Amino acid sequence: MIEIEGLAKRFGPAIAVAGIDLKVAKGEVLGFLGPNGAGKSTTMKMITGFLAPSAGRVTVCGHDVETDTLAAQRCIGYLPEGAPAYGEMTPRQFLTFIARVRGYEGAEVKARVDAVVLKTELDPVLDQPIDTLSKGFKRRVGLAQAILHDPPVLIMDEPTDGLDPNQKHSVRKLIREMAPQKAIIVSTHLLEEVEAICTRAIIIDRGRVVADGTPAQLLARSRHHNAVTMTLPLAQASAAETKLKSLGSVASIERNDVADSAQLTAFPKGGALLVEDVSRMALAEKWDVKELYAEPGRLDDVFRAITTHDAARAREKRA
Repeated sequence: MIEIEGLAKRFGPAIAVAGIDLKVAKGEVLGFLGPNGAGKSTTMKMITGFLAPSAGRVTVCGHDVETDTLAAQRCIGYLPEGAPAYGEMTPRQFLTFIARVRGYEGAEVKARVDAVVLKTELDPVLDQPIDTLSKGFKRRVGLAQAILHDPPVLIMDEPTDGLDPNQKHSVRKLIREMAPQKAIIVSTHLLEEVEAICTRAIIIDRGRVVADGTPAQLLARSRHHNAVTMTLPLAQASAAETKLKSLGSVASIERNDVADSAQLTAFPKGGALLVEDVSRMALAEKWDVKELYAEPGRLDDVFRAITTHDAARAREKRA
């Protein structure tokens, strides 16, 4: 439903996007990750036809975004960063305006507005001026306009920005419910959002794709993948640390002491499964284990390992 070939964008001598190839199919929720300045928002603006590429092409539902822009944009629901709206309008007025701009008339306008108000839980503020709304409600107004025409493709930049935990849960649930019938791209800084809603994730850095896979595949690249963390009394920690190091499948141990307890994390060699070996050892040694769990991995490990640090990026730009 979305096909990107050789997409690039230059601003004078600066390269914002350096050649991206990507396909997103129906039913996929693609998490779009990267450090600040990596090219995420620029890429999304090119996909939606609001910024012309320097090279490459984008097609949405078979329509070329540059040569058949309006047809492509009719297939897209777009929630940009900041979600601009007419602040003097109420959400009801604004969504009614959007419905008419989209070509709906008569009873269909009210039906479309009512449907998205219900989905985005906007009823409490429906007749307040948008300028007076909280950041979270403004974000939901932006989401409502993006899905009003039930588009087959959704492009969303930080859809849960400014929402409280309950609101985030509701929006993520809505995205999961819509996903089977759409191709969805979600740009986010929230790594837990990728695990919560995405079927696939890409990480871009310096305008290039540096990782592409399911959340589980990315987690498997984390140094914490299959690591085992155990909490036990401080008095037993040193002996436990020595014994754990004797396991052939353990690469290293990290220790963190807090008050009268110690937390030991055993890292595996080559992604080996450690949890059964560690559990058996704890039972055999009769350690007073307060907590023991295996880790699936941490996306922040992967993110830091394969992206450029902000300071390094700034040095490169100056050079």
